[in-house]
Formats: sequence, structure tokens, C-alpha cells
Amino acid sequence: MSITLTQNARIISPLSYGVPGGQTLSIPSGPCLVERGADDSINIIWGDSGQSSTVLTLEDVKAARDAGQLVLLD
Repeated sequence: MSITLTQNARIISPLSYGVPGGQTLSIPSGPCLVERGADDSINIIWGDSGQSSTVLTLEDVKAARDAGQLVLLD
């Protein structure tokens, strides 16, 4: 999987992620930015003005792509 430093993407169906305390939230369907971190972490940024974000592992992003939940556009 090749993720450039920053690229446009689209969440096709809500993508769940965990937060501290064991709660699960979802990234809603729609456009987002995908940014590669210094290690194998991937920042997902969404919202009308980029106000929401989370960090996922490269493996989680690959699984979302393979499941058809995330499409890399660039």
C-alpha cells in the first residue's frame, strides 16, 4: 500500500476506531485526508474544516481499504 505524505481519500462506509477508555467511535462517510506519520501510523482527518481526526495503524488502513470502506483518490 502506497500512501504519500498527504493524499485525498473517501470513507465509503463509516469506519470504526477505538479511543482511550474502550469507547468506539466512527469516521463518517465522506471525504477525508490521509497523512502518513513518521512510523507506520496514519492520520485520518475529516470534517468540513478538518476539525476531526484520529490516528490508525497502517494495518487498520489497509484492512479498511481491502474491505471497501476507504478509497485512496490520489
